[in-house]
Amino acid sequence: MIIVENLRLPLILFAGLGSALTAGIFFAFSTFVMQALAQQPTAQGISTMQSINITVINPWFMAAFFGPALACLLLIIAVLREWDQPSAIYLLVGGLFYLIGTIGVTIAGNIPLNDALAIVSPDSTEGTMLWAKYLTDWTFWNHIRTVAAFLAAILFALSL
Repeated sequence: MIIVENLRLPLILFAGLGSALTAGIFFAFSTFVMQALAQQPTAQGISTMQSINITVINPWFMAAFFGPALACLLLIIAVLREWDQPSAIYLLVGGLFYLIGTIGVTIAGNIPLNDALAIVSPDSTEGTMLWAKYLTDWTFWNHIRTVAAFLAAILFALSL
């Protein structure tokens, strides 16, 4: 793991800054984007969120979202091999917050909701019924992702 040891500081900085960036993106959605979508006519809110869920899949966002996850994974592996480091617990818990609380919650919570929304017609009764539940459930899971990414960023900063 000599490569990871030589890249330890850059990995910590990347994981910390990436976690903070992710927390900021999620914070924006939790505090005003979802509220603005909820104030739109249902069909328009659904259509806009469907569009967001398509356009978010781009190289810039994927790198910003999954790049820190890779750094977290490398840091966790390095820490488990050298547990006696003073910063080990911060790096382990920070990495787990990001991997489980951000990536895991996205996969288990937000993506299934996005997939369900993707297949409804915005003008349909089914779409209207789904939208009210979607707004509440998606935002709940997003709050969890926001807090997890923010805590990960703090823990990476403390590890320094």
